[in-house]
Amino acid sequence: MADSLILEVADFEHDVLTGIYSEETGRPQPLRFTVTVELACAVHYAPETPLSASKNYMDLKFAASEALPHGVHFKLIEAVADHVCETLFVQDTRVQAVTVKIVKLAIAEGGESIGITLRRERR
Repeated sequence: MADSLILEVADFEHDVLTGIYSEETGRPQPLRFTVTVELACAVHYAPETPLSASKNYMDLKFAASEALPHGVHFKLIEAVADHVCETLFVQDTRVQAVTVKIVKLAIAEGGESIGITLRRERR
């Protein structure tokens, strides 16, 4: 089994145009994202290893926020997660797999987490 490096940005919120019900369409709703990326791993990480041997964590956050197309309404949060995966694969050829967890904050009634987790591997 090959070594791998797992990077994660967890529990950040971003408003996205998504939903299928009339009360959801036409306005952004808050989503909570956790994005995990599996990278090809360097043989060793020494104290002086540069960032280029890894990946900037902010790239993960960018893929689930600013990289989402403005003004586009995603009917399903699965489509949002798929877009995040594809963005990260295009950004960096070292990305081997992406997992995106999305929680729809607006529909929780008792503090529960309602959402999806999508995992994609590079094809």
